[in-house]
Amino acid sequence: MQNEEGQNTELYIPRKCSATNRLITSKDHASVQINIGHLDERGVYTGGFSTFALCGYIRAQGDADSALDRLWQKKKVDARQQ
Repeated sequence: MQNEEGQNTELYIPRKCSATNRLITSKDHASVQINIGHLDERGVYTGGFSTFALCGYIRAQGDADSALDRLWQKKKVDARQQ
């Protein structure tokens, strides 16, 4: 597909699972992408967020909760969350 400037643009951008680093295909309809909002020390939303993608395989195995918890524990240090 071409945009107004005549440049080719892709309509589909593949994602990777944040937990397994597997490619999430266009046919994986069980996959989810979750944004976790960042809070300040008073518990007020700052406008920032961290995005995590989970593939259908992780969700089908029942490991989505633990995977998301593990990912957020690693990420919250970078986001300066408590």
